[in-house]
Amino acid sequence: MRRILGGLVLALAGIFSYFALFVRWPVTRDVPWTAFLCFIAAIALMISGFRRATRKVWPAIVTTLGIALMVLFTFGTLVMSRQLPSSHGSPAIGAKAPDFTLPDTQHHNVTLSQLAAAPGSNGVLLIFYRGYW
Repeated sequence: MRRILGGLVLALAGIFSYFALFVRWPVTRDVPWTAFLCFIAAIALMISGFRRATRKVWPAIVTTLGIALMVLFTFGTLVMSRQLPSSHGSPAIGAKAPDFTLPDTQHHNVTLSQLAAAPGSNGVLLIFYRGYW
């Protein structure tokens, strides 16, 4: 039973360490590989503890609870966090972008309409980055 409880504690440590520490950096926030490493070790401990247990009821309950927590965490971080909230004021795909002004590399203000109306311009390609690198 000690291995099963150790696996459960390790799974909980993987979950709580993600929210307490690893959610700050994109390399561990987007794919929580540190939590997954804890989960692999936790599953190994739980399965070996379940195999060695003489009575199977409580070990089965604790093992199922630990695996369910790991599945819910994985689903929440990989699937639910990718759903973006609806943006009511944003232009539709293929619609004309609203005019805006930004500084260029020489610190001169340039508007989107100036770039689109420039001689020899066939259009403007807008590229949006997520905001961290």
